[in-house]
Amino acid sequence: MLKCAIVPVTAYQQNCSILVCEATGKAAVVDPGGDLERIKSGLEQLGGTLEKVLLTHGHMDHCAAADDMRQEYGVPIIGPQQEDSFWIDKLPDWCEMAGFPRAEAFVPDQWLNDGDTVTVGEQTLQVRHCPGHTPGHVIFFHEGVRLAIVGDVLFQGSIGRTDFPKGNHDELISSIQEKLWPLGDDVTFIPGHGPTSTFGQERRTNPFVSDTRFG
Repeated sequence: MLKCAIVPVTAYQQNCSILVCEATGKAAVVDPGGDLERIKSGLEQLGGTLEKVLLTHGHMDHCAAADDMRQEYGVPIIGPQQEDSFWIDKLPDWCEMAGFPRAEAFVPDQWLNDGDTVTVGEQTLQVRHCPGHTPGHVIFFHEGVRLAIVGDVLFQGSIGRTDFPKGNHDELISSIQEKLWPLGDDVTFIPGHGPTSTFGQERRTNPFVSDTRFG
């Protein structure tokens, strides 16, 4: 099936995910924001052979090491949705402003759209476009193991910020309610930061998007 490990990276403690197809040993790294050696060590420990880099969105703590991995391993960068190109184009500026290790702008090998699928070995991930935190944010969902990697859309007890350029609070709420909740309460999700949770738990207790808040 699918093995998964979380490697917190950068001063932002961003959850970089490593996915490995057990049948083939093929692997994908989701949101390599930095600390490349730490990610490579995690990949070795899982015994995976990297075949692609996946990105949920273009913020530096999620993608700053993506091009380094592409060049070192000779693998494609896939995602996010093209509306996030302005974030990636400005990576050097954002890094400098935030005191973040410098990263150069890059162009993904493939942009993603709602309803697309990507593979990791023999495993398939569904793609959902979930704008709000950023306009081109996507999430990845594996139906078989009931796992979603949601970047900065949703957190345990919170939701993504919408005060960045092109952020939109109403869009974010709609993305959560229309794209995440229908996947099922039993789905475990890996957020961009912090501990994992389930959609059901957040529907019950998350003060920003709970069912009781919206009636």
